[in-house]
This record gives sequence, C-alpha cells and structure tokens, in this order.
Amino acid sequence: MSTATTDNPLNLEPRLQAIMRQQYPRFSDAEYARRHRALADVMARHGCDHLLVVTDHRTGNAPQWVTGWPGTVEAYVIFKPGEQMVMHMEWYNHFPLGRKIAQGVDVRWGQHQGIAKTIAELRQRGAQRVGIIGPLGVAKYRQLEAQFAMVALDAEYVRLRMIKSAEEIDWLRIGAALSDAGLRALVAQTRPGLDERELGAVVESAYIRHGGTTMIHYIGVTQMTQPHLFVPPQHPSPRKVCAGDVVSCELSAFWWDYPGQVLRTFTVDAEPTPLYRELHATAEAAFDAVTRVVRHGATTAEILDATTLIENRGYTVCDDLMHGFGGGYFQPIIGTSSRMAGTLPDMTLEENMTVVVQPNVITTDADESKRAGVQVGELICVTRDGFEHLHRAPRGLFRAGQAI
Repeated sequence: MSTATTDNPLNLEPRLQAIMRQQYPRFSDAEYARRHRALADVMARHGCDHLLVVTDHRTGNAPQWVTGWPGTVEAYVIFKPGEQMVMHMEWYNHFPLGRKIAQGVDVRWGQHQGIAKTIAELRQRGAQRVGIIGPLGVAKYRQLEAQFAMVALDAEYVRLRMIKSAEEIDWLRIGAALSDAGLRALVAQTRPGLDERELGAVVESAYIRHGGTTMIHYIGVTQMTQPHLFVPPQHPSPRKVCAGDVVSCELSAFWWDYPGQVLRTFTVDAEPTPLYRELHATAEAAFDAVTRVVRHGATTAEILDATTLIENRGYTVCDDLMHGFGGGYFQPIIGTSSRMAGTLPDMTLEENMTVVVQPNVITTDADESKRAGVQVGELICVTRDGFEHLHRAPRGLFRAGQAI
C-alpha cells in the first residue's frame, strides 16, 4: 500500500521532490560537464574536430542529453570542447523556451533551413572531420557529406547512455514513480463497461498532473476462459472490459527523457483461473530467477540459463525477457531458449546499467489466437553485488478495484 500524502503524492524523497519543483528541471552543471568530457573523449578517439548532435523530425534524444533541450522538431547542436555550443532549432514559437532551457548554449532559430545554417557555421569554424550523433534524413546527410568528412558516432553515444550517473538514476526513480502512479490508477479504476481507450486515459491522468508524459501504455484485456491475446497490444481497441477478464499491462511514463517501466497483471470481478494463476506464478518465478543472477559482471549466458524454468514448465515468451532501458532500448536484449531475441550479445552487466526484466510468460498453443499470457516485471538498476528496484509498486496478481 502506498504511503503517499497530498503534499507528496508520489511518495518521493526530498531530493526528488526538489527536482520536480523546478520550473524546467535540469541536471547539475557538474553532470553536464561529465557528459561533455565524455563526448570530447569520443571525438579525440575518432579524430573529430567538431561534433553535430541531432534531433530531426522529432526523433533523436542526444541534444537533450547534451543541452537539456528536448528537441521538439529539429535541433542541430554543434559541439566542440572548450567552445560555446551553437544550436539551430525549429520552430519560432518554440524558440523562447529553447533559449530558456538550453542554458549556456547559443540558441538560434533555424528559419526552416537549419541544416544549411549549421553547415555554414561549421564551415566558418573551419571544420573538416565532423562526428554525428542522431538520426538525419538522407538529403540532409548528403549535404553534410559534400562539405565534411563525416564520422557516425551513434554506437559511441549508446555506450555513453548505457551506464547511468547517480543523477540520471534519480531521474529514473521519478519516471518509475510516475509509471507506478499510472499502474495504481489502472488497477483501482478498471471496471466492466470501460473500453481499452478509456483505460489509457485513466493511466495518463494519473501522472500528467505531476509533470509526467507518456512513453507507452500497452494494455491487454481478454477473457480468461477464452483468451484472444497473450501480449498487450500497442494500440487500444474499443473492446469493453467484462467480468471475468484478465488485464495485463506495460506502462512507461517519462520524467523528461527518463522513463520507468512497470508490467503487471490483474483480473476483473473474478478469481484467476488455474491457468492464469500458473502463468503468473511462472512469470514471478522467472523474474526472481533472473534477478538472482543480476550483478556487475553477470554474463548474458547466466541470464539466459536462469530463464529455463519457463520452458521446463511448458511455456515460452513473446516479449523480450530483458533489455537495457533509460535513454533508449539497449543491449542486453535477451529472450529465452525457445524465443531467442536474435544473437545472444557477448557482454556482461555493469554497475549502474538500468535494465527491464519482464517475463511475458505465454502458452504454446499451435493456434496463436488461443494463447494466453501474462506480464510481470519492472525497471531495475544493476549494482556491484545485485540489483536495486527503481519501482515501488507491489508485485502480485491483483484484482480490479484494489488499492495497491
């Protein structure tokens, strides 16, 4: 049961409450300096004299990591160690807020020709070998290639995002608390007659009031006696909730660029059937088996081996069982022996990696339309000797209308 109060509705520690009280939350100067040093090291290794950090067509989070600005439409950040950053951005009505949030950055309106203005600035600086982080349309990239030797550094950026600083982990704690608020509302307010779209509105209304934004809310609703889905769909339908349904969900609310991810299952006006009780017990056991081996230095082979109890009980999975999370969808992406998530990555876990463990245990019916499944799991942080829960939502097979 939550111990939240009206003056602290998310039940957060004072330092996290202080972050949420800022007008536009921002990391410390020391944290940005850490990131900029890391980028300078990447540039030096690759022989780059300048770095271009990109959001284009609302895609790409690197400008936010470097400047604090979320890059709503386009943001082209020129970075060089020891010099003030320049950012060309769109649109003009976004320009005042961009200047306010991207402190210490020379923020310029792109005038709907941001890439041309960025190229002109790089030429004026005498740039020759330019690293690039973030997605860019082919036509724009070719304009850059015509002027400079371009070096793709996205893989380096991913490596920088995989290991979190203490400040980043605190922002993820807030994202987790916002996601938990969505879960609590969903469990408490689900009732027969609501449709799947209305369930999404219930989830969002629980955290938007606190400054959270939606990354995903996947909500699956089906009858336990005649299931028609085994993993929560990515888009809701107008199907209405009925007594005897089971609801599984995967919820992620952002605190700026830092989301939680919580996965749970609950029933509606009915006790779980023996099948769903067994599926859920297997998923919980798999979560415990995997997290028992999670620690700094744990291998992906150890993690995969810990999942074998799922197949031993006659089940499999649909969703990836583990993936890196927080700034992107990262390795290690791991399934199970019966549903591999591509080639098993040759890597070990590291302290301060954040990963989601999410056993989506399902039946193996030949007819997929008759398969049943549950969702269990959440975002955790790898520690030297184990892991830390970032979520506070309780575990369990819940009942709609229950306060958790």
